[in-house]
Amino acid sequence: MTSSTTPTAYAVSPDSGEHWTAEGAWPVAEGIHRIPLPLPMDGLKAINVYVLTTDDGLVLVDGGWAIPEARELLDRSLRSIGAGFGDIRRFLVTHVHRDHYTMARVLGTELGVDVALGRGEEPAMTALNALDELTESPFAQLLRTAGAHDLAEAWSTDVGDGQLPDPAWWDYPDTWLDGDHEIPVGHRTLDAVHTPGHTPGHYVFVDRAGEVLFAGDHVLPTITPSIGFTFPAVPQPLGDFMASLTKVRALPDLRILPAHGPVAPSSHARVDALLAHHEDRLDQCVAALAAGARTSAEVAARLGWTRHEHPYDELDVFSQGMAAMETKAHLELLVARGVATRSVDADGVVSFALAQAGEAG
Repeated sequence: MTSSTTPTAYAVSPDSGEHWTAEGAWPVAEGIHRIPLPLPMDGLKAINVYVLTTDDGLVLVDGGWAIPEARELLDRSLRSIGAGFGDIRRFLVTHVHRDHYTMARVLGTELGVDVALGRGEEPAMTALNALDELTESPFAQLLRTAGAHDLAEAWSTDVGDGQLPDPAWWDYPDTWLDGDHEIPVGHRTLDAVHTPGHTPGHYVFVDRAGEVLFAGDHVLPTITPSIGFTFPAVPQPLGDFMASLTKVRALPDLRILPAHGPVAPSSHARVDALLAHHEDRLDQCVAALAAGARTSAEVAARLGWTRHEHPYDELDVFSQGMAAMETKAHLELLVARGVATRSVDADGVVSFALAQAGEAG
């Protein structure tokens, strides 16, 4: 978890001249507006929903979290540009996380309009449609494999308390996005580019003519997206993410229209910074293994977290769990690179060690 010079909490977006979370429908390019919607959490304060105007109506990239405050603000912001819910024709959702998908799904059902999502999210959607069958958090077992049994116990209390989300949030999309392809949006053509990593089915959308990147959570200007926080788990989330960053780096240099944070000028510069950050974290993981750490939780405890390099022990329980899972993703990539080896004990805890000369991962 790293950031650029200006932290998200203080970032001003150039399209508004105000803090990036300021209410409004902010014009970012011809026929494109950015609408920040609130999130009910202490960390990220908002998600940017992007509205593309066509002769036939509106196409929205992402939808926000299906909470009343966000719905009311989306309605108010659309009205400020002379539009409304009835003008929406389609949602292009970058990935399955609730702050991106759930409002799109609810409104899509109400309005009878298409909601599109990456095919790689189908296993997660299947799991989300069976939440009532869970007896504990789906991440608890992953935390146990990371050697974080205390966190697994704490996280498991999040399930079975009668607070499961509305099942309508997780109705399947109308359209699955497969592979890289073009999507006509009025007079524009968007390149839908599969960018797994943050989630397996994450997509970004590229307007080459307008030189903008609808980046979702793949390329964020002031923070790094979480890696390894997905279920069902995938073998190499960090490897997938870094490969996807390289894929986006091969595109023209584009203005970043992120899901969280201010509009930013250069996808190339930010991708380079993200890749460098993760290489540095991999080096830190190697140093932790050399110092005797073995499990993902033990390695995470030796690293600094957030832009302020907070000690692991000072993080809250949720952040510690995220840190342990992200560290596991780094360690699994070291194994794939042949730098480390892994072993699994009878309780399923995965331990890592530096590979000896000539030893394969």
